[in-house]
Amino acid sequence: MSKKLFIKTYGCQMNVYDSARMADVMAPHGYVPAATADDADIIILNTCHIREKAAEKVYSELGRMRQIKESRLDNGDDVLIAVAGCVAQAEGEEIQARAPFVDMVFGPQTYHQLPGMVARATQGERVVAMDLPVEEKFDLLPDATGAQGPTAFLTVQEGCDKFCAFCVVPYTRGAEYSRPVAQILAEAHRLVEAGAREITLLGQNVNAYRGATADGGSWGLGRLVQALAQIDGLARLRYTTSHPLDMDDDLIAAHRDVQTLMPYLHLPVQSGADRNLAAMNRRHTADDYRRIVERLRAARPDLALSSDFIVGFPGETDADFEATLQLVRDIGYAQAYSFKYSARPGTPAADATHQVPERVMSDRLGELQKLLNAQQVQFNQAMLNRTIPILLEKPGRHPGQLVGRSPWLQAVHVHAAGYGIGDIVDVQIDGVQPNSLSASLTADDRRDAAA
Repeated sequence: MSKKLFIKTYGCQMNVYDSARMADVMAPHGYVPAATADDADIIILNTCHIREKAAEKVYSELGRMRQIKESRLDNGDDVLIAVAGCVAQAEGEEIQARAPFVDMVFGPQTYHQLPGMVARATQGERVVAMDLPVEEKFDLLPDATGAQGPTAFLTVQEGCDKFCAFCVVPYTRGAEYSRPVAQILAEAHRLVEAGAREITLLGQNVNAYRGATADGGSWGLGRLVQALAQIDGLARLRYTTSHPLDMDDDLIAAHRDVQTLMPYLHLPVQSGADRNLAAMNRRHTADDYRRIVERLRAARPDLALSSDFIVGFPGETDADFEATLQLVRDIGYAQAYSFKYSARPGTPAADATHQVPERVMSDRLGELQKLLNAQQVQFNQAMLNRTIPILLEKPGRHPGQLVGRSPWLQAVHVHAAGYGIGDIVDVQIDGVQPNSLSASLTADDRRDAAA
């Protein structure tokens, strides 16, 4: 009889990928996905530690998991509960103290050991695994089972060596590690054979990728993108998340030369003030960032940008915040993520003096988001009446409606009779909503569907 595994995923796309690989690891041991936590034999919370609220959500959820476990024990049954991912790595001792009913606590570099951990927990051992070396993980994982739809994630790089003053990634994911080229190409082929039309390459610092080749050399991300674009059936490529310092000539050239690489780039800057950037240990200036964007847009004129911003970093002045607003005005973003500074224990900035008052952070965040939202609306409005290709990804809310993604990652709703999930169709944009677009099939595509 099959056993059931329930994984709840928090945070970034890499956690989504990791959750899928945990399911792959457990499948040969008879575990199938559970629809809900209540039905599961094992519950895993795969966690994110980027911001304080993300961690607190995990502790809140653990309260519900405790109720499930107690109910099962009352009925003479049990369920194993695990906390995985970056909160587990950063707060393993805290989890054990606050949630003693948790059976397994393991970091993101240990999930290839999951079957053994489950066997130990089943025998009553409380399992804690916090190893950081990443090299053996990808060597020991089974082959990915394949795409679950027309889009897929593929981790190519993990960890970060940048040590930004606000960031926990070097402490929860470890040092930068790039998977070998052959391993990535083989996984990409399997994903495409399983139905993926679009692959997003993942890494905490993905454009720092330096993957070993069979001849003893190495490829950067630009060269890897060029090779992946040669796979028959792969129509679209994306990558995230990048650091400005690693945006090299080859990768910029790939944006110019590889049409499979979509014209949308997430390039976090965090602040527009040089004083802030230095305090954050970003190792670039605001003008360095502007020059990188100029080169990217010269290579790919239709490139749209997304970014991350932190407001209220310790010591941020009104002038520093105004410099951030000016950078946003200068660049123009299709989308962006913006947050109030959240001190993460163990990072250099957590103990910095001159913390910005909460009220000031809130006011600044509101002003920044107003500007960013206006730019997003302007970018979306510019799509009106344009004909663009979209990749159909899932059913819409209405009969006959499908939802796809534009090259710039916008959700597009269209009535597409005759087409199905995974098709790429040309549509004319006829409506703009706050977070999506609506469209109609072009005359040619209507004819093609009817044929």
